[in-house]
Amino acid sequence: MYPRTPDGRYFVVNETLWRCTNPALPEEQRQQLVNELMQARRQVKHAKANGDAVALKKARAGVDAAKVALGERGEPWWSDGSPDYNRRRVTRTPYAEWFQSLGEQKEDD
Repeated sequence: MYPRTPDGRYFVVNETLWRCTNPALPEEQRQQLVNELMQARRQVKHAKANGDAVALKKARAGVDAAKVALGERGEPWWSDGSPDYNRRRVTRTPYAEWFQSLGEQKEDD
């Protein structure tokens, strides 16, 4: 399990912040979007294996669309005006001190 920021907006992998899914999504909708994401990822794998550039482009667009709908990409799902630090090094953000305080429990397997 990867550590989540205290505000629940990000989780940290290899000292990089990744935006969490919008917690306001109803569970049924969230699960449907996760299913769509996983299907699109399978399509990416299949297209790569077959060397199909057209299918790969379409599959990657499906991955992106699902991630945007989940709130993991695109406009931030929070509305308090706080900046988005998605895909940034945690040590170069306001979360740096929190992350350093985690010590050895940063990325437990």
